[in-house]
Amino acid sequence: MMPWDLIVLPWDWILTVVGVVGAFVLMSQWWWQPRLPVWVQRVAKDGPWGWYFFGYPLTVCRMLATWRRLCQTADLCVVRRPRYTMIGKDQMVRGASVRPLPPRLGLPMVTATGLTVRVHLHPGQTPKQFIMNADVFTHGWRVHSVRVLSVRRGEVLIIATVRNPLADSSTWARFPAPRLLSAVIGRTEDGSPWVVDFRSVPHWLIAGATQSGKSTLLSALVTELGAQPVALVAIDCKGGMELGLFARRLSALATSREEAVPLLSGVLSELEDRMAACRSAGVRSVWDLPEHDRPVPIVVIVDEVAELYLSGGTMLGRKDAMESSTLLLRIGQLGAALGVHLVIAAQRFGSELGPGATALRAQLGGRVCHRVNDEMTAEMVLGDLSPDAVVVAQTIAEDERGVAVTTVGGAWMRARSSLVTPADARRWAEHNSGRTPVLPGLMASGGDTA
Repeated sequence: MMPWDLIVLPWDWILTVVGVVGAFVLMSQWWWQPRLPVWVQRVAKDGPWGWYFFGYPLTVCRMLATWRRLCQTADLCVVRRPRYTMIGKDQMVRGASVRPLPPRLGLPMVTATGLTVRVHLHPGQTPKQFIMNADVFTHGWRVHSVRVLSVRRGEVLIIATVRNPLADSSTWARFPAPRLLSAVIGRTEDGSPWVVDFRSVPHWLIAGATQSGKSTLLSALVTELGAQPVALVAIDCKGGMELGLFARRLSALATSREEAVPLLSGVLSELEDRMAACRSAGVRSVWDLPEHDRPVPIVVIVDEVAELYLSGGTMLGRKDAMESSTLLLRIGQLGAALGVHLVIAAQRFGSELGPGATALRAQLGGRVCHRVNDEMTAEMVLGDLSPDAVVVAQTIAEDERGVAVTTVGGAWMRARSSLVTPADARRWAEHNSGRTPVLPGLMASGGDTA
């Protein structure tokens, strides 16, 4: 019997056979995949472990087989040979390499919804070249979407999603809120919970056209915050048609601009009282106060903020619009450290609303943009924080209701809010009505209370 240490395996032949077999399986996928049993196709497509055992290996093989060709098509290869070649004594011929070198592709790492892979760039290449060619990889690898991030110098991270995790929001499981003043309002494109945390980002701007899902997002936000010891103050100048569903859980509700101005004045008076309390205690924030002395957090939700800024052409209307703009701006400037937070929602948010809107936008660090009807609104909402997100927001289709692009501090992602029907909104408001804080200052300010 031959000793095991004398056996030499022909690794080069083994790798060649494996490569040929893998290439044959990949190239003949169009023939054998439709002939698989129905249950095998369903598991391979939708099963939790079908992606790991079927989809991931095939996608990796497709990536490796098409990487060089895709890089050549997208002009992402480089030529390391000299541009001129010496022939003879005094003759030079200009030419390019017949085999350009693509960037080095790292090891694809599997995730629950796709895979991630790092690409090491050649000298002179920039991440922008790969970001602009994300669609090339999407179609070449036959995945749902590809996102390119610049993680460190000389590298980009490619995130490929094989199926749309935002497809059906009715089947999502509910996640508990991580802490006070945070709400899980949906799911992001990588399948993780979409969390809005007011402690990290105090104020938010939400934009979206009619039937884009903006009202659904507000309903999900109010529903999640309603289960916490938080005072909810709402301004809905459409007669309370949207936020009036939560009247049983709201500490105050204004349904017109005439009611909104005294209500915002009451919120500003509350801020001044909290500033005095912090000054007396020698602290910089209400969160530094002892828990038993800490005032209840307040979240002011304004739906259709344009109704507050448009004057209507009358002297009284211009006065109310200017006062509303000033009050919102002061609340945005002072509220973060005093436990008062803003959520501003609008179908259109642009410079035509006046300088007050631009000044207020600077205070709103969290941005959410649904499908919009004009580029100016997307630019106004996302452009100053993440210019790349403006293009992504404009690609949201009409049938993708609830899908939005959200950005905080320059990092953007696609997400979708959970579906909350009007019946669910009324039921949750009734269920949490006992948690409604009583704020006498706001009740005296003129806003309607439940």
